[in-house]
Amino acid sequence: MNNIILLVLLLLPACSSTPQDQVCFGRNCFDVEIVQTDEERMRGLQYRESLGQDSGMLFIFKEDKQYSFWMKDTLIPLDIIWMNQAGRVVHIESDVPPCRSNPCPNYVPASPAFYVLEINAGEAAKQKIAVGDKAEFHL
Repeated sequence: MNNIILLVLLLLPACSSTPQDQVCFGRNCFDVEIVQTDEERMRGLQYRESLGQDSGMLFIFKEDKQYSFWMKDTLIPLDIIWMNQAGRVVHIESDVPPCRSNPCPNYVPASPAFYVLEINAGEAAKQKIAVGDKAEFHL
């Protein structure tokens, strides 16, 4: 009887966990935090000292536009990937450094985007993500 209770207790956390939201490029997936509100968009990754390996922040907008990003109060360097509604990469800014002085530079895509993914600097190159690649969303 004790073995059954122990087995149930060990399996319970696995059964109750929720699947992680992911953005994948082929077999390379990033676990993402989803950002949808204006307040979340303004805060982004500000004041964070690290971002987990194979992790990122996904910004989802209401329409395709040329959304500008900056690194104000962001402490870690990032790759920023803009994608259209179909999930096609339309622009990548690689190794974007934290902003150390005002005004902070703005990073703007060449084409309109619906999604923007921020990941650790160097990951886009490491995973061979390029303009034209298609992302798959598991949200």
